[in-house]
Amino acid sequence: MSTLLQAKERTEFKHSTLTELRKNGSIPGVVYGTKITNTSIYLDEMDFLKVMKNVGRNGVIELEVDGKKHNVILNDYDADPIKQKILHVDFLAVNLSQPITATVKISLIGDAQGVKDGGVLQQALHEAEVTAKPNDIPQVIEIAIDELQVGDTLTIAEIKGYNGVEINHDKDEVIASILAPRQEEEISTGEQQEGGVPDNLEGRETVKEEIE
Repeated sequence: MSTLLQAKERTEFKHSTLTELRKNGSIPGVVYGTKITNTSIYLDEMDFLKVMKNVGRNGVIELEVDGKKHNVILNDYDADPIKQKILHVDFLAVNLSQPITATVKISLIGDAQGVKDGGVLQQALHEAEVTAKPNDIPQVIEIAIDELQVGDTLTIAEIKGYNGVEINHDKDEVIASILAPRQEEEISTGEQQEGGVPDNLEGRETVKEEIE
């Protein structure tokens, strides 16, 4: 899968220039970090989304800026959830032999026995901060939960199989637990929720899902 992404240096910073770039299918951005000073760039949005789909949110990208290549990761981005457009991207140039810190999603895999027995799965931690060399950072931390029983708790200490990855959390921090049905009833007081527009309207997460 290709990880090469072409970009050009940007020398115009007027609002009208940024608007024109976006109108023409480009994304303004910046790259900074190892062996590069802060450089304003722009790149094709479709190319960006294709590469991100290939490498994932924490994957290493080979960013070529006017003929010079840099190993980078996507450090941050801004998106318009209504128009489903990327507005700006920040790339961090990295040294592949030096550890960096990143945030990784936690995915619970399987069907907990405790849920089958009537318990309720409650996930308290959805992301973990990790430190590792750029190419060793996982796209997602997967944890099997099939054996969890009612009353069981899953903690950071039970994350296994990610060699070279340091989990920057206390080992006793709770990731998920299986609540007994009575506990769930106590938590759910039955009070009617306030009305309003839901946070995640249909279609709002499309761009985010493309990246993550």
